[in-house]
Amino acid sequence: MLTLGFGLLLAEAANSAHGLTGGSDGLQGVHTWKLLGFGFDIYGRTAYAYSLAVLFVLFLICRRLIHSPFGLALRGIRENPVRMPAIGAPSRAHLRKVYVISAVVAGIAGALLAQTTETVALEVLSFERSADVLVILILGGAGRLYGGIVGALIYMVARDQFSGMNPQYWYFWIGLLLVSVVMFLPNGILGGLSRLFRK
Repeated sequence: MLTLGFGLLLAEAANSAHGLTGGSDGLQGVHTWKLLGFGFDIYGRTAYAYSLAVLFVLFLICRRLIHSPFGLALRGIRENPVRMPAIGAPSRAHLRKVYVISAVVAGIAGALLAQTTETVALEVLSFERSADVLVILILGGAGRLYGGIVGALIYMVARDQFSGMNPQYWYFWIGLLLVSVVMFLPNGILGGLSRLFRK
């Protein structure tokens, strides 16, 4: 609830600061340089390849981080936050570090969005954006490296299909999909698949 409240306050503050953020119109006409001679056009081929390359690099960094001793300590904190300080792992310091790392990754994603679309809408501070990310994580499987990627693929395909079937009430079908995953696959789709393969 605090996150939701702070998000709404931040969105309203950005809407009020018209001279800095552009208000409800957002920042438009952001000019970016060409990328290796390729410009960001309406077809989005350069933006797609560039975003995919950045995603791959960030994925490799996160994968290396997860398999490091720091990542193992974070896994231990997730499983038992009380026991980890007893064996010498500073839980609060590790949590602060991982929050900073996640903020850096989110900032890179925001910068990538501004660079490829050449605009920054006020919608990036809305609750819907946070809800979309949360739904993606729940669908794919929270706490799993591939969960965000798989969840994003499933969410985007489902959104396109459901909005094509029913343009007014497609959120209902997304909600039904989310409830089904939470009820039958509590660890997300990847968690359900790994449990199925173990059996």
